[in-house]
Amino acid sequence: MLKCDFGALTAEIGRLERAGARILHWDVMDGHFVPNLTYGPLVIRAVRPRTSLFFDAHLMIAQPERYLDEYLQAGCDGVTIHVEAVSDPVPLLRRIRAAGAWAGLALNPRTPIERVRAALTECDLVLAMSVEPGFGGQKFLSEVLPKVRELRQIMPREAILSIDGGIGPETIEAAAEAGAQWFVAGSAIFDRADYAAALRELEQRLPAGDGGSPPG
Repeated sequence: MLKCDFGALTAEIGRLERAGARILHWDVMDGHFVPNLTYGPLVIRAVRPRTSLFFDAHLMIAQPERYLDEYLQAGCDGVTIHVEAVSDPVPLLRRIRAAGAWAGLALNPRTPIERVRAALTECDLVLAMSVEPGFGGQKFLSEVLPKVRELRQIMPREAILSIDGGIGPETIEAAAEAGAQWFVAGSAIFDRADYAAALRELEQRLPAGDGGSPPG
């Protein structure tokens, strides 16, 4: 949702839903953990009654333990924290699950897999960043693909592997072949006049049967 028209947020959500989107990925940035500032739980809470789509909150923030409950109370179905923002992600992942939400753990392009390995059994979702977090419209970093392949091999089978950054028609197939199942797309959709056509183009590049569905 980072690249949507925030002056018409409710209308944008309606357009995405009619286009066939099943998940809304909320990029939360605090100006500290990443150099950009976006929105917080009040915005998410305000639009939660407008749609039944799965809300996937990606917290690119420092000290996520201080604000986690606000995002859960805002109606997020899944909350992803960054391993770089915490000393031990396990207690936070367990808090997310205890609240009935999906627990996600993200890692940046240069963060080694060893940083997340011990927490993988507590994850419903693992998010591999394929750009440096903080801004939309960046170029896909293909050097992340070996990490995606390894993550898929060592993650719990039932957990979802997501990828975020530079996903578009030219990159989604390679990401899927590496093992990604959810694809966070911004510019590839919002830079197009026809959101449904943009989504179809992305889906047509995926291998048959690829992907994972959100609950419900």
